[in-house]
Amino acid sequence: MKIAVVGATGMVGAVMLKLLEERQFPLTELILVASERSVGKKLRFKGVEHTIVGLATAVEMRADIAIFSAGGDTSLEWAPKFAEAGTTVIDNSSAWRMDPTKKLIVPEINASILTAEDKIIANPNCSTIQLVMALSPLHDKYKMKRVVVSTYQSVSGTGVKAVQQLENEINGIKGEMAYPYPIGRNALPQCDVFLENGYTKEEMKLAKEPQKILDDQSFAITATAVRIPTAGGHSESVNVQFENDFDLREVRSILSQTEGVVVQDNTDTNTYPMPMYANGKDAVFVGRIRRDETQANSLNMWIVADNLRKGAATNTIQIAEYLVANIL
Repeated sequence: MKIAVVGATGMVGAVMLKLLEERQFPLTELILVASERSVGKKLRFKGVEHTIVGLATAVEMRADIAIFSAGGDTSLEWAPKFAEAGTTVIDNSSAWRMDPTKKLIVPEINASILTAEDKIIANPNCSTIQLVMALSPLHDKYKMKRVVVSTYQSVSGTGVKAVQQLENEINGIKGEMAYPYPIGRNALPQCDVFLENGYTKEEMKLAKEPQKILDDQSFAITATAVRIPTAGGHSESVNVQFENDFDLREVRSILSQTEGVVVQDNTDTNTYPMPMYANGKDAVFVGRIRRDETQANSLNMWIVADNLRKGAATNTIQIAEYLVANIL
């Protein structure tokens, strides 16, 4: 199995490579791809040095699967070229997510809809993935009506520049700013750019992507996305109103039995998910599970996951694993 990693020098690309090794992905050849300024540089994988190639060269090398994490513009231009060469593309950018001809996949939920004809597959937004991992089994049981989500998102979701800004602020160093304001000791109620409706792009991704993943337009989601000075993972405060009533013990049982979800919920021992402890792990952690006492059939919970792993790289590699096992 010949695998290309496009954007191999970026933050998510580095995690992709780490996961390919960790999960013992069955590759026979690895093609590392990056922008022209990185071509010719070397990266080590499993103790062996690999030379970075450009996009045009990578297309000609005809990988079986190309894992993209190189930004939307690169994906829009180059994913079709890889697909035309016979390569199946799994794209981590927002470029193809809401394209009605492309499938938006969280493997535990909807990988079964993939076919050999799907040559460009979209990986959802990081915040969306952890949200639907917890909501999907509950929706199956109780049917969601409305969801209100507030996110507390890591600077690593913005990229290297933002992580460096936080490090600089901690160390009292003046440097390049990824955000319009300081992030240390602060909370910025802006993730991505503002749209005409007053929401940010990130908030609208949270509103629209779950409907596509679950193939259901019958529920509504409204979101507020906030950037906070942590680097370990994203956290979400979620309020969900169901059509049908629920039993809290059953809710915990359903979530505990869901593949990829770990329940951490014991108020007696102050046990609940935190980004510090989700960092470096592939699971989605759920806690603070309690009934909303102000509204019928409504539930509050707290969802945390490593945004670079399950929120990006892990989900992408899981899609690739499904393709290898079932389609390619």
